[in-house]
Amino acid sequence: MKSDRRFGGWSALVLSMLLGLTACTYEAALQHLSPAEQAEFALYHHRMTGIQQQTDLGKASAAERTAYLREMGLVQRFQALDPRDREAVQQGWPQVGMSAEALLFVWGEPYYTAGDARQSAHWHYLGSSFGRRPSGNPRWGFGNRVDVYLVAGKVVGWVDAAPSTSADGGSGGGGR
Repeated sequence: MKSDRRFGGWSALVLSMLLGLTACTYEAALQHLSPAEQAEFALYHHRMTGIQQQTDLGKASAAERTAYLREMGLVQRFQALDPRDREAVQQGWPQVGMSAEALLFVWGEPYYTAGDARQSAHWHYLGSSFGRRPSGNPRWGFGNRVDVYLVAGKVVGWVDAAPSTSADGGSGGGGR
């Protein structure tokens, strides 16, 4: 039993160190990019998997990174967006009326979806919209979520939702 506990503690320590080192190398790789390359990465990173991001950052030159983005079809998908959507994506913030595809460039894949975005849908993102940054993942709002509402493939609004901690589900009232 005692050795199992020590092994579990060491495993947790090693896992934490690996996660920390991965985050450090990711940030270091971003810092080595020129400002223009950082802006390009910020534009496309939400549409890439973690492995695709690491592959992109591992390319030796800006031309190789752009070619990789074209190979994946991300450049073409961005260019196919409406000009207002492209502008919103470049600003890193959603707008009412933007397409669902543009929202995916801004905030990435939702944690959970309900409905069909072409008709009526509800997308859930973890974290807070206030803590979201264009260049990375949400840092604040652990336990919160952002609920985005889409109708006919367009964003109609979003709301930050904090988890309820009260026994009555957050209605805030006793028996009225």
